[in-house]
Amino acid sequence: MAVTNQTARLVVLISGGGSNLQSFIDACGGDNSDLDAKIAAVISNKPEAKGLDRASQVGIPNIIVDHRAFDSREEFDANLGDVIESFAPDLVILAGFMRILTPNFVNRFIGKLINIHPSLLPAYPGLHTHQCALDAGDAEAGATVHFVTPELDGGPAILQAKVPILADDNASSLAARVLSVEHKIYPTVAQWFCSGRLEMKNGQAILDNQVLGQTGRTFSQDGER
Repeated sequence: MAVTNQTARLVVLISGGGSNLQSFIDACGGDNSDLDAKIAAVISNKPEAKGLDRASQVGIPNIIVDHRAFDSREEFDANLGDVIESFAPDLVILAGFMRILTPNFVNRFIGKLINIHPSLLPAYPGLHTHQCALDAGDAEAGATVHFVTPELDGGPAILQAKVPILADDNASSLAARVLSVEHKIYPTVAQWFCSGRLEMKNGQAILDNQVLGQTGRTFSQDGER
């Protein structure tokens, strides 16, 4: 668990525009911040990722570890892990990091590696989640913050937020509605971890000494604390 008597250090991994990264930048900013943490570094596997500009604009160290420069997934992950560890993070955050990580990498950071997935897990792991929900005729969609384990999108759920699926929704409109709640629940979970309330133990997510169920806790628009 994160050390609670000092400001926690975060490393955020991105591949694209960094809208979830921005939610962390905003949550960490100011005297009345929602997240008692410092973003120690932002790392992208893509040099063109717009999220790097978001980090640069607020003076956060940002690094490119281009996966195309390595001969294998294992070599890339080992190098990436070394870069992450050089910043001594308490928590590593996958924020639109579009790489399937090797078990060796995941196990290196197990218990302090979290991800957000745009579905109500365990439904629809992998890609095209919004279209899957539409094709299934679901009444709701949403997002899940979870601990990362070697099983793709299979780590224990921590917090979910739900949004209604509207009659005229398409994948893009539904994605936008889900993204708006992602920006709320992801920093919330990070604060739980950084304040010592959240941990992963024996393959389970534990919040306030209570084991969370298969879908974690459900977010309230009034604020989940």
